[in-house]
Amino acid sequence: MECMVVVCKGIRNAWTVPTSVSFLLASTLCILLFAGMQMYKVQLASKEWLTILGGFLGSNLFIFVLTATSNFESWLFGRGFQAKVFPEVLFALAVAMFASGLVHRVCVTTCFIFSLVALYYVNKVSASKYAPIATPSKPAKETKKRK
Repeated sequence: MECMVVVCKGIRNAWTVPTSVSFLLASTLCILLFAGMQMYKVQLASKEWLTILGGFLGSNLFIFVLTATSNFESWLFGRGFQAKVFPEVLFALAVAMFASGLVHRVCVTTCFIFSLVALYYVNKVSASKYAPIATPSKPAKETKKRK
């Protein structure tokens, strides 16, 4: 397991793509995932565990929509632009929950739960990569007063 981590650290930047390519990939995956959910909605609604899978697919749609909108805004407004809770995250969540609702109503609930968990981890990864490094400040030296 230790060797696996070392190998992954060496090729970390080999998988990065430009913002425009990431936007196109995320948009394509949004369309394919939505189409797949609609094609198999009868099967996804047939069993209880498949409705949970439908919600999980909806949360993946949430991540792809959030990635696509964030990359589009970054391309449009500049590199320093960040996605915020309103409107980007809520828009992506609404799209994913609507798509899940077209499959089954239980998929909406599981999509919401899985999406919140995914958003937590996306935020955690983003904070570890882009957050400024906090350096501890040194306390001021106390000087002795002479009487």
